[in-house]
Amino acid sequence: MGVTDLLRALLGMRQAVPLSWSPDGTELLVRSNEPGTHQLYRWPGMEQLTSYDEPVSGQFLPDGRILVEVDEGGNERTQLHVLDEGPLVSDPEYNHWTAHADGRLLAYATNRRNGVDFDVVARDLETGEETVFELAGYNGVGAVHGDLIWVGRVGARAGDSDVYLCNVADGSVSHLTPHDEPAEFESAVWTPQGIVWATNLGRDTFAVVRGDEVLYESEWDVHVAGNEHRLIAHENADGYSRLVEIGGDEIPLPGRGVAESLEVSPDGSKLAFAFSTPIEPNDVYVYSFGDGTLERLTTSRREVDAATLVEPALHRFDSFDGESVPVFLFRPEGEGPFPVVVTVHGGPEAQWLPWFSPSFAPLTQYLVSRGFAVAAPNVRGSTGYGKRYEHLDDIELRLDSVEDLRALHGWLDARPEIDGSRAVVYGRSYGGYMVLAALAFQPDLWAAGIEAVGISSLVTFLENTSDYRRAAREREYGSLANDREFLERASPMSRIDEIRAPLFIQHGRNDPRVPVSESEHIAAVLRERGVECELLIFEDEGHTVEKLPNKIEMFERAVAFLERVL
Repeated sequence: MGVTDLLRALLGMRQAVPLSWSPDGTELLVRSNEPGTHQLYRWPGMEQLTSYDEPVSGQFLPDGRILVEVDEGGNERTQLHVLDEGPLVSDPEYNHWTAHADGRLLAYATNRRNGVDFDVVARDLETGEETVFELAGYNGVGAVHGDLIWVGRVGARAGDSDVYLCNVADGSVSHLTPHDEPAEFESAVWTPQGIVWATNLGRDTFAVVRGDEVLYESEWDVHVAGNEHRLIAHENADGYSRLVEIGGDEIPLPGRGVAESLEVSPDGSKLAFAFSTPIEPNDVYVYSFGDGTLERLTTSRREVDAATLVEPALHRFDSFDGESVPVFLFRPEGEGPFPVVVTVHGGPEAQWLPWFSPSFAPLTQYLVSRGFAVAAPNVRGSTGYGKRYEHLDDIELRLDSVEDLRALHGWLDARPEIDGSRAVVYGRSYGGYMVLAALAFQPDLWAAGIEAVGISSLVTFLENTSDYRRAAREREYGSLANDREFLERASPMSRIDEIRAPLFIQHGRNDPRVPVSESEHIAAVLRERGVECELLIFEDEGHTVEKLPNKIEMFERAVAFLERVL
């Protein structure tokens, strides 16, 4: 297989994930990018149900109809349709997110009242009548049970949230989680004994609780999925998944990797989930609790033999202050010394996981095949390692996470198989900020940078991002009102004169999170200064690149850029 053919084949490895069971449990709604964008399929038979130009998601409604969720050009202003019937909730100027349904009720969050606050709307699926709960802040629907709606609200502090219960019957709103210290609450499941969720209240890692009772805990973060019949604990063990039925046995997985999109069937007899590894993209599996069997439902298209791809080794290195930082290292065949690409995840409240990420895995495997090592760290501020670790980069500590990259470079350079003089840094979104920050604050270390939808100025980013996102982002980065001086100092634009490494930038014109002006401005300034900078803007994409032809163009150009400048 030729060089270009291999990259295209890696980008073309399709994926599939389960979305929801039909009300009678006989069918499963699956999301697959088999056509090149994510569309809906019905199993058994994998009948394709949608063929939108845009990627879609969806779910079975309680009456058996199928809800289709779709935006336009990656603008994230999701509209709600019913398959074969047309729009159900449509107002293209606003977002309609986190839809959940039970009985006659569909609930979703929308910012259509003022563009900022996400109210919760309860819609009667039979009459179309809507009950609106006007709530301040960044809210999302987590679950619906009869007339009750579980609502999660992002808190004003980093790593903090709250839960409210909206009652459609009497119009009341109850605050379920008053607390003082920062804490988060996720993954609501209704059971006959009460609501179960995951929280890190009063502890460093997430545990599964019901009221004051701890149902499942671990040294790692644990989240929960299920229904009134069965609860599943999903343990994040250094990035790798472990599934355990609460009160029962461990659930076998197809290998060592990451499970996601856990869906328990209505009668509790089966668990559907997606599973992937660094060398195998997501496919759908179903575990039967009765006989303990695990069945693979989908085998998505593959043009690359997984046996020819490379698994990473998990290491830890000490940063400038002695903090232990995990890193996954992919090593090519041979003795080296190899050039190295450091990939930094977005978020920053996120985690690089050992799965087949569409944004990282194809490029990683291609680079390894071409003789590059690839290092994927979870720098301080990453989730998955407890509350203390997550808060190590808050506001004034932002540049400490950038210093983790300096320490990683030193750790890599000390390894005989790595050539630290040919070190590149790559990232998307907040990872794009980290790329620009590394080039600006550590110009002597990095030979080149590749970034997508990155933040060049924390100030202009906060000034120009969507109104509804500003408050949610200020809690992590700092506020324009109180922290402007630091935000300017921590911005790569404040040290633009220090950047001299060649840089490749990609952005989507419709990005509602990081304005495209962030990329246009820094590209223009670098070019004026004579720094090699290539800018690729897709007019029909947003914060992510969803369409396969665009993915191919982006990665082919990025790889050509990288091989040219190195």
